[in-house]
Amino acid sequence: MLMRITDAINESILTKQRILADNKLIEVIHDVADTCCEAFCDGNKVLFCGNGGSAADAQHLAAEFSGRFSYDREPLPSEALHVNSSYLTAVANDYSFEEVYSRILKGLEMKAIYLLHLYIREFKNIIRALETAREMGSSPLV
Repeated sequence: MLMRITDAINESILTKQRILADNKLIEVIHDVADTCCEAFCDGNKVLFCGNGGSAADAQHLAAEFSGRFSYDREPLPSEALHVNSSYLTAVANDYSFEEVYSRILKGLEMKAIYLLHLYIREFKNIIRALETAREMGSSPLV
């Protein structure tokens, strides 16, 4: 068991070292952070979506923005789109799971949508949400 713990910690360290060595990824992270800052400065909300563990990460990031991250500051408007389980299950049942994020975006009727999804694989519900955000005149953060 001790070896598993040590291996998990070492893998985490290696992942962070790989990120630090990838200048292109660092630029992408910078660009996403810069766009989020612009959204907040313009009075917009940053929305997050994901599936499974990525949904948990989305919820955590939204909480960090609206709560306290690193230092005391005013809350930043952000939300994870999956936290309303009644909505999620009703839309999945009445339409399809593919539509859960897309429909909620349409219902928000925001002037600008800053949607950040947290997974590399192409899930149909995430793709539909990105398409909907684009149809609404926004540039989703991928």
